[in-house]
Amino acid sequence: MVLEMNPRILSNWLILIIRKLVLKKTVVWGHAWPRGGSESKSDVVRQLMRKLGDEIIVYTKTQAKELGLKMPNKIINAAPNALYFKKDMSTSFNSEKINHIIYVGRLSKPKKAFFLVKAFHKILDNIPSNTNLIIVGEGEEKSLIENYVNEYKINDRVLIKGHVSNIETLKQFYSESLFSVSPGYVGLSITQSFSFGVPMIISKNENHSPEIEASQDGINSLFFDTDNESSLSETIVEVYNHKSKWIAKREEICLFCKNTYSTEAMGQTFLNILK
Repeated sequence: MVLEMNPRILSNWLILIIRKLVLKKTVVWGHAWPRGGSESKSDVVRQLMRKLGDEIIVYTKTQAKELGLKMPNKIINAAPNALYFKKDMSTSFNSEKINHIIYVGRLSKPKKAFFLVKAFHKILDNIPSNTNLIIVGEGEEKSLIENYVNEYKINDRVLIKGHVSNIETLKQFYSESLFSVSPGYVGLSITQSFSFGVPMIISKNENHSPEIEASQDGINSLFFDTDNESSLSETIVEVYNHKSKWIAKREEICLFCKNTYSTEAMGQTFLNILK
């Protein structure tokens, strides 16, 4: 049996204890550490749950390596979080259509989408006139962004699409985007972007989710100084100064994601449990 390694799910504790008493194999699956990291006080509780499991599956190879140092006698494997099957992951190379910057995620303060809008606004005269910022998502900052866009009359350059879950629609947005941006902490949107061959501009010093492991500076991503509008603006301008270079990387980025962050790659770890 595979159980979610989340100490807040009380029923999982009961199942773990019962299965331990009757000598049944149980695998716990989840984040290696609490949101606060390996030094968090709450990790004491998670550690107990890890000990009750016969094997552990975590979300990244980095987490597996780190946890292995703490629990050298425990079987620990990684199953990187995935969004799509390989067949759904593809990219585009038409330089005439690849014009935009895209943000996909919650429109919340920790994700800093409004910060991105302001940084983008600063450089409208320094990037191609057909370059738009595509915003995909919902959240408490949506009205703030809409008011800003209306006030400065940049509705034709900042396109707010709301929540979009349809993969074909998302694929179309990404096919027209040169880069995606994570102005706050990185989450699953990084592997979504790489699934379609689109590199990502990332805030350097954030409490990123484990998926940050997928980033390779200069290969599939670039980093800017956290909370520094000028740094983000300059990074975006720099991207457009080397547009052909980044378009040429799209196939490599997509292939990397297929091999590492596809549903098939994630599922293989669980299939291996049965062997």
